[in-house]
Amino acid sequence: MAGDADGTETADGKESTFLVTHVESDSAVLKDVHDGQVHTLSSNPGLDVDDAIEATVAPDPPMEVTYRVIEVAERRQLSIEESEEPPTVHERELAAETPTGELAREPRAGEGEVHVLTPPEADTEDAVADVIEDREATLSRAARLGVNRVEVRSEPGVVSVRYMP
Repeated sequence: MAGDADGTETADGKESTFLVTHVESDSAVLKDVHDGQVHTLSSNPGLDVDDAIEATVAPDPPMEVTYRVIEVAERRQLSIEESEEPPTVHERELAAETPTGELAREPRAGEGEVHVLTPPEADTEDAVADVIEDREATLSRAARLGVNRVEVRSEPGVVSVRYMP
């Protein structure tokens, strides 16, 4: 089956990376992390909320309003945690080079990425809360990057969001 990591329509369905955003015993909702398209499944093949799956889905005939999972190539559970640890020296250096209110991105050694935000010092706690509470966007990014864990570290004026295996 033809396909690539950023979502491909094939004769057999759509192959992509999906975030499981809602589950019930008899259905599930998947969000394609590349194009944002939402797919409601007509059954739940054992998925849990916050799973990332590399899968192929196809519309259910005849109306094609719900989907079914044709194949799951990979499944992993994603998580977000706020760490007690402060940002690393390198993350603080990145923040010092980044204007207030901006974002710096950098590949992690190995796998993943580090995003360093530079909110005004008084808004640091709100920035951390925004990252954690926007669960769907944060986990979609983690799924796109192929990692399992998001760790948020902060100190006044610096928020590091670490996307890690």
